[in-house]
Amino acid sequence: MKTMWQIDGSKGEGGGQILRSSLALAVLTGTPVRIANIRAGRAKPGLMRQHLAAVRAAATICGGEISGDSIGSTEVSLRPGAVKGGTYTFSTGGAGSTTLVLQTILLPLLLRSEGTSVLRFEGGTHNPMAPPFDFLVKAFLPLLATMGARVSTSFERHGFYPAGGGAFGVTLEGGARLSALHLRERGAILEHSAEAVFAQIPASVAFRELETLADALEWPRAICKPNQLVRPKGPGNVLMATVASEHVTEVFTGFGERGVRAEDVAGAVATEVARYLRAGVPVGEHLADQLLLPMALGAGGSFRTLSLSLHARTQIALLEQLCDARFTVTEASHDDVLVECTI
Repeated sequence: MKTMWQIDGSKGEGGGQILRSSLALAVLTGTPVRIANIRAGRAKPGLMRQHLAAVRAAATICGGEISGDSIGSTEVSLRPGAVKGGTYTFSTGGAGSTTLVLQTILLPLLLRSEGTSVLRFEGGTHNPMAPPFDFLVKAFLPLLATMGARVSTSFERHGFYPAGGGAFGVTLEGGARLSALHLRERGAILEHSAEAVFAQIPASVAFRELETLADALEWPRAICKPNQLVRPKGPGNVLMATVASEHVTEVFTGFGERGVRAEDVAGAVATEVARYLRAGVPVGEHLADQLLLPMALGAGGSFRTLSLSLHARTQIALLEQLCDARFTVTEASHDDVLVECTI
């Protein structure tokens, strides 16, 4: 019997990523895991809806035994069984992030299951502090495909906080073997665009966001488009800017909030886009986080990115603790960092 991993969720950034990555690796390797001090670095520690859904999803796909699976729990244990593909539906039970639930089980199903799996996710699809569905489809999954993964998606409807009600589907082929990913050059920029999605709020908010973004980045107004949702489950607003290049596509996101001016939402997104364009690196801050786990579980690789966040550095430390992967981080300048992963 394998020795149980003991993971301290308060290390480094102290957020939910430690929980999700630990669960994914436990399911992948069949190793029991105990995660304590979950989300100790957050204002409200312990499991929230999306974290609880991720724990239960991890147990479901492998027939695992779990304890501590309740809202607010700061300690969870999982004894995994064999990963089995199939047809699954996972709900966060509210507006919790469905993309974070997918993040937990995607690689275990790709690498350890056989045949086709059909997944459906219900809850929040566009959440602050989580990759929105558009980021997965445009930025992350295409790179995973270049590594050898076969994943397709279908989008049903948006889900914003606090109403939720969003849904999307994922179909994947198990038995994947991930090749090395090398992404050191962005290549020529092929296209850029912006979209302001809004529901049950004045259209003027979306138009002000797009106008501010276009002015700040000197983008033509014609490529900055509003998208008013029909029959939404609840109010919401997300501004997304996309930069498509030869070798990678990046998506930058800002969310409208009560009491926050549309100009401020757009200004923050524009600042993030401008930083990325100025740096000339292919991988943005949030995409860097997403690429670390597949590289560690595949054949390694390398990419150039912006200055690494504490989130990414925490992920690297955890992967080196639990995997055979080793990472080297070399800073050519503050916003030109080379990350190399060897297996």
